[in-house]
Amino acid sequence: MQNLSPLVRSFVAHFGEMGSRWGINRTVGQIYALLFVSPEPLHADAIAQALEFSRSNVSMGLKELQGWRLVKLRHLPGDRREHFETPTDAWEIFLTLAQERRRREIEPTLSMLRNALLEAPSNEADRVAQERMQGMYELIDMLSTWFDDVQRLDAQTLSQLIKMGAKVQRLLEFTGKVKPAGKLPA
Repeated sequence: MQNLSPLVRSFVAHFGEMGSRWGINRTVGQIYALLFVSPEPLHADAIAQALEFSRSNVSMGLKELQGWRLVKLRHLPGDRREHFETPTDAWEIFLTLAQERRRREIEPTLSMLRNALLEAPSNEADRVAQERMQGMYELIDMLSTWFDDVQRLDAQTLSQLIKMGAKVQRLLEFTGKVKPAGKLPA
């Protein structure tokens, strides 16, 4: 990372460190960060050189990022190499990540819970387990429905909603739509 400016080097290094906390490896995080801040699409050799990674590690990282729909392939006129770029809009990136997490983590969990709830409990312990699974299913399903609603909002409306923060709750309390802040519903 010697040819990168201190600003870009710091950003790329941070994304690499955070990668493991987000469920990706350091290499993939650094590749993504470099592509995100790059003013133009990069080919794999340029990425490997900039990050001092092997070409095979870059190729595997790019395939993983493509699987997450976080990088796009682009062909440049007069260049036979494949170039890669990321979306530049933070909202688009956030929604893509949320959609992919949902597809990979939430939907399989909901499916498993649905199947488990269809089974007849064979004893008291299974009945208690199903009761708790039902609560988990209802919460995850409600959050999924909410996410569907949020996805239909345009970025400006979504931004305004987020900026409202706790003001929404105070408005609902004022109108009597919800009880004052306290314990979450059981």
